Amino acid sequence: MTGWLPDEAEALFGTGAVAEEAYDLLTVDVPADRWVAALTTARDRLGCTFFDWLSAVDEPGTGFRVAAHLVGLDGGVRRLLVRTTVPHEAAVLPTATDVYPGAAWHERETHEMFGVDFTGHPDLAPLLLPEEFEGHPLRKDFVLAARVVKAWPGAKEPGEAHDGGPKRRQMLPPGVPDPNEWGPLKGQLPPAPARPARGARGARPGGAGAAGDAAGAGAPAERPARRMRSASQGSASQTGQPDQAGRPDESGRTSGQGDQARPARPRTPDAPWQKKAAEGGEPERRRDEPERRTDEPERRTDEPQRPAQEPERPEDEGDGGA
Repeated sequence: MTGWLPDEAEALFGTGAVAEEAYDLLTVDVPADRWVAALTTARDRLGCTFFDWLSAVDEPGTGFRVAAHLVGLDGGVRRLLVRTTVPHEAAVLPTATDVYPGAAWHERETHEMFGVDFTGHPDLAPLLLPEEFEGHPLRKDFVLAARVVKAWPGAKEPGEAHDGGPKRRQMLPPGVPDPNEWGPLKGQLPPAPARPARGARGARPGGAGAAGDAAGAGAPAERPARRMRSASQGSASQTGQPDQAGRPDESGRTSGQGDQARPARPRTPDAPWQKKAAEGGEPERRRDEPERRTDEPERRTDEPQRPAQEPERPEDEGDGGA
């Protein structure tokens, strides 16, 4: 059983019924010949007495998928979506007004927008569109005639000007066929020019040897081989120069591996006091370092410091006189 159905979908709605539940919505797909029977089962056996809406969706290559949303209110809200599919060539379904009288208005709108014919409906008169309107606007093959016949109102396309300046290649929006195939200018326009084929991608500059010759001939140059170097070996600037060509250095890397080895740059002291020490002289005193007296003996750090003694208090004169 699926969702809150009391039994299997085929046992309730007949052969070919499939049920699935997602986002608190139970959906049951039934064949077109079981459409009215499925709605009757939903009302009588499942308690879905509230009719919400009925509409359709145009599925290219499949047909029109008609759906009715029903709700059961006994013991909480239970939502049920009953669906069926009719082909584009024979979009016909029996009316559901005998089961849910409120479906009359929704079937009129679905007939007007998609062209689905509901047999047995009391009145399928136009509901939203004028009587002289031709076609069904919500079909995927419906042509947007206003975009083809007259110029688009309001802002023009980017790059489009009134003075006949250069314009970019305009693209037709969905639902608009080629003006040379449909509309007042049908068969009067020259065929649209074909876009030139994109040429072969040029070679990347910088090729050497055979790759450079191939690039000059227009053929795509081969990409240079990627250098293989482990993280422990590092780059050429991080390793010392080998004593001789072909001999490994400290990292085990020879001069023939990867790029040509470069000599390591000597580290030169930047601070002035470091320069003095490097030259063998006395390091220069830093600005924030206090000046140290040469005649003052150095104090040992491990020698315990004596507590400071309080100064002797002078004897009062009165006491001395006594």
